[in-house]
Amino acid sequence: MRKTFFYKFFLTKAEEEEAAKAGSSGSNLPVRREVIEIGDFYPRPEPDPANPWRIKKVVHNTDVLTGKLVLMHNDVFEHIFRFWSLEICNQVVNGNKVYVAIWDLTPEGGPIQYQNERIYFGKGLRETYILGWLDVVRNDRVKPRDEVGLYWDQKSGTFHMKILHRAV
Repeated sequence: MRKTFFYKFFLTKAEEEEAAKAGSSGSNLPVRREVIEIGDFYPRPEPDPANPWRIKKVVHNTDVLTGKLVLMHNDVFEHIFRFWSLEICNQVVNGNKVYVAIWDLTPEGGPIQYQNERIYFGKGLRETYILGWLDVVRNDRVKPRDEVGLYWDQKSGTFHMKILHRAV
């Protein structure tokens, strides 16, 4: 199922009454939102085994220095949240970290799995999301201007990533 935001502009009757008891008008409350599931108009795109990298990103200096890969809202909702449960999506949107695993398929010697407290997925600033990848940056020597491919593997429940092009 596809995920999207549902905005709540108005209070329910019970919330209005509760706000009135608390002495607040309720009109100064912020607009609330939550993630909901909607039916897909179009079928989910099938992954291409030859090129599975749904999210491609050129790494910036801040991605390397902070150990946090910044991902755009549309990429996350289309290629990650679509495969996650509604509860986990709402946890992330509400500012909580979700600990994940990353399989780095870059090394020639075979894939390397990263899974610890420094590997997580969370909410960033201004409609962005963060993939904590500090160990990947340190071990794989990711540099600014490298192009990274990333996708969520539904079968294993992990991120798969690879450095597609090294910066010169």
